[in-house]
Amino acid sequence: MQDSMAHAPIQAGVGLPAWKTALAVVCAILLAAMWFVAGGWKVTDPFGAAARLAQAKVPGWLSLPGAITLGVMELLAGALLLIPKLRRWGAILSTGMMIFFMLYVGYHYEALRGEECSCFPIIQRAVGPMFFVSDGLLLLMCLAAWMWSRPSEGVRTAAMILGALAVFAGVSYGAAVLRTSGVKAPDFILVDGKQTSLSSGKVFLYFFDPECAHCDEAARRAAKWKWKDTKIIGVPTRQPQFAVEFMNSTGLKAGVSPDVELLRKTFPFGDPPFGVSLENGRQKAAHLIFDSKQPEAELRTLGFIE
Repeated sequence: MQDSMAHAPIQAGVGLPAWKTALAVVCAILLAAMWFVAGGWKVTDPFGAAARLAQAKVPGWLSLPGAITLGVMELLAGALLLIPKLRRWGAILSTGMMIFFMLYVGYHYEALRGEECSCFPIIQRAVGPMFFVSDGLLLLMCLAAWMWSRPSEGVRTAAMILGALAVFAGVSYGAAVLRTSGVKAPDFILVDGKQTSLSSGKVFLYFFDPECAHCDEAARRAAKWKWKDTKIIGVPTRQPQFAVEFMNSTGLKAGVSPDVELLRKTFPFGDPPFGVSLENGRQKAAHLIFDSKQPEAELRTLGFIE
């Protein structure tokens, strides 16, 4: 009995060496900052995050709900880590997500090697051996915050935080939908050296990077679609001198416009490939996911392809 009483304070997270407690707090704060950046991006820009997930081999139909759900979980982990009585739960959630990310990338390693990991909107991390080293260090931080924090309590508080984050994600999604609906395109842009009107008929704007493998793959698929009375305009986001060669090599029959800054200001997006469907000068849809099914299915529904 005396032995069990002697161990009770340590099991409750009290009586640990000061350096362990301090390290757990530091790890929790750093991890929370990371989750807030990653989750905040996914929740406030769900379509952009969904496109990045699709490029990381997440099925197109799952990428949008997956981005929103993952964003909420990351924000929840960050919030729990900052609250002492909930910190261990936040560390457990963080540990689970880090293990999941490492297993997922490991499973798709050959396909993703050298590609951007799509984790953060600012930090560029290519998938490779160092990816697992850095994630391994983050996993150790999660374990430190888990083992050296006191047991968590307050299920109701955690549930209220989760509910608030879910509402926030829903509002952000609604705002993102409104931002991409009915936007008016510029009346004219330069295409192949000529002023071209965007105010009548169907127009598909395809934003691409001539040196982007995803863009090349998407353009080759689009070249095989049976387009209706749709004008296709390619807009290179960089290296415009290679745009015509890109169109010729992919077989996509499209004019090329240099007005990327004007169009990007009108239709904001992250990394290409990205598409915009216009009808009579108004945006019908924004296309961020380019895989074996999208945006083909969306364009068919809109009547842009057969």
